Amino acid sequence: MARITGTALAILVLGAVAPGTATSAQAGVLCTMVIESASRAVLLEEGDCTRRVTPASTFKVPLAAIGYEEGVLSGPHSPVWTWAKGEVDWGGDPWRGDVDPMHWMEYSVVWYSQRMARQLGRPVLEERTRALGFGDADFSGDPGKDNGLERAWIASSLAVSAREQALFLTGLLNRTLPLSENAQAQAEALLPALEAGEGWVLTGKTGGAYPRRADGSFDRSRGFGWFVGWAEAKGSREGRRLVFVRLVQDETRERGSPGRRARAAFLKEWPAIAKRLPADGPPLSGKN
Repeated sequence: MARITGTALAILVLGAVAPGTATSAQAGVLCTMVIESASRAVLLEEGDCTRRVTPASTFKVPLAAIGYEEGVLSGPHSPVWTWAKGEVDWGGDPWRGDVDPMHWMEYSVVWYSQRMARQLGRPVLEERTRALGFGDADFSGDPGKDNGLERAWIASSLAVSAREQALFLTGLLNRTLPLSENAQAQAEALLPALEAGEGWVLTGKTGGAYPRRADGSFDRSRGFGWFVGWAEAKGSREGRRLVFVRLVQDETRERGSPGRRARAAFLKEWPAIAKRLPADGPPLSGKN
């Protein structure tokens, strides 16, 4: 089981917020999905779970797995990279100074992802992401700007659906992704876990970003928020893990990260969601 931490899983992708400021107000739920990781049985699927949108910081999970496979990452605390002037630092102090893979994932440090992406290169990222089934594997970036290695996953060219997120996470937990078992295990171990009440622990990653308008500006009243991962009940059916995906979209402009708010709401709702899950269901179709 992943470590328990009270630190926020992600900082707002397009503007930093102080811990504890996020709320769940005015967010419309686009998809809620829960599957049994071992059997791949779909226990819950509500909303449109096939629509592809920006993955935002949830892309750090496949990026970590690819990074370990390609040797860019070598352990939970290696490599240590130091923030350099000119790199993005809107996440505040946690984004400045020395950052290792564990810190990168917990604080959702964008510049660390960007350095990884540049080292991996577009051909590797597209080939690996396509093989993982994580969305459209498009790292072209914003049209005409050649910035795919800096922001393809942040309201730009890369898009993924909730079902694809679920398939990827199921593959990661079952070690069936087209990557080494070691790379998958190390990527899994980076994700923080949180207490959700009634004996549940949820391990996962948030993501938040704003869609583009026709003129290229960001629509900050319609932010997308993700919370993806898996749930485990302590002391009950040890080893059973339920993969979950929650995707929301704001319906009005709100303070804080859409991803943080999606996580906060889902943590509160989870015990009630878990109580109404069926014992089994049809398997989730897909290759992972």
